[in-house]
Amino acid sequence: MPAKDTVHVGFLIFPGFPMACLTSAIEPLRAANEIAEKTSFSWTVLSESGAPVTASANVVFQPDQALGSAETLDYLFLLSSPQGTFSNPQAGNGRLRHLVRHGTEIGAASGGIFPLADSGLLLDRTCSVHWCYKSAFQTKYPDIKSNDDVIVIDRGRLTASGSSAMFDMMLRLIENTLDGTIMTEVACWFQHPLVRSEGVSQSVPAFKTDGLAKDMPEPVARAIDIFSQNLEDPLAISDVAEQVNTSPRQLERFFKQSLDQSPLQYYRTLRMNAARQMVVYSGVSLTEIAQSVGYSGTATLAKHYRTEFGLTPSEERKRVNRFRVEHNRPVPST
Repeated sequence: MPAKDTVHVGFLIFPGFPMACLTSAIEPLRAANEIAEKTSFSWTVLSESGAPVTASANVVFQPDQALGSAETLDYLFLLSSPQGTFSNPQAGNGRLRHLVRHGTEIGAASGGIFPLADSGLLLDRTCSVHWCYKSAFQTKYPDIKSNDDVIVIDRGRLTASGSSAMFDMMLRLIENTLDGTIMTEVACWFQHPLVRSEGVSQSVPAFKTDGLAKDMPEPVARAIDIFSQNLEDPLAISDVAEQVNTSPRQLERFFKQSLDQSPLQYYRTLRMNAARQMVVYSGVSLTEIAQSVGYSGTATLAKHYRTEFGLTPSEERKRVNRFRVEHNRPVPST
């Protein structure tokens, strides 16, 4: 990240973008300027055409300018829902590549990783993907490397998993542009208790509990990690128990005590949550979704999906698409 008098940061917003990601980026930069008593950072909010954009909370934002007129940006971050796309992909993606060729470092937060991937600018790079989009992202972009870190910075590509990670990204920018003392003071202004950097993994819920997966007993936490890495080709519970150095019966007991369900039930919950990501956030076929979470066909998937969520994948997709049409949001192709 460059050290210079004023760092210019752009935020490209798409319909349905998470408002928290924008405020989590701008507020620490504003605070850094106040603390440093100089304009170390400036920022510009952009949209594809310069027209107003409605955030996920139905708050309308008026951008400062259109993407096509943006110049001399040091950084550009894409903020979007997972369905975010350019109305004119050729022009929009071309403009992103133009900015990168002329020195702009580019990144994304939350669902903004999807339009950034569409631009081709993540090829041969590793990126951060929020856990709730992970399965959908990996299915749509199998050739792009991703991991579970809250922040990933890889050769001019800066990605953050969500709004709090975006705050951490800005703290890193503040530290590199100014110094660690100002960065720490900014964090304290907002009572941001832990400054996270690269290599810190996202917190993931232990589904159907009020706890985090990492806080479970070690055999349970390790089993959950193994389950999450083996959704397409499910493992036998006995094989997982062997990998965590316990017996199937003891693993069953650990899961019952910690999560009030069997390992098999939990494994199925993970697979259904992965399937739901793809149903909601991607346009891949239901057959492909079934196969990606370990089913040979859609009938069994539909049965387990209904048990988990109260409706079938096809019913959910229709409901989601109807909501998007009613709220004028992008609908993924089916």
